[in-house]
Amino acid sequence: MSKAHPPEVKKFMDKKLSLKLNDGRHDQGILWGLNPFMTLVIDKCVEMATSGQRNNTGKVVIRGNSITVLETLERA
Repeated sequence: MSKAHPPEVKKFMDKKLSLKLNDGRHDQGILWGLNPFMTLVIDKCVEMATSGQRNNTGKVVIRGNSITVLETLERA
């Protein structure tokens, strides 16, 4: 059985990402940092509420186990 390889997220540094979290939130921002556990630091983060409202949350830390979908909005 082959070993699973972690996602190559480092290539998305300083790129705009869209994140869907397991609590239903949808955030967008620029990938500022990460660690081996896939914990991400997102700069200029904007939370997209289901009502259509956008909340600027600044720099946030998102644990890797709460991310369900990660999508880049810029070419890597």
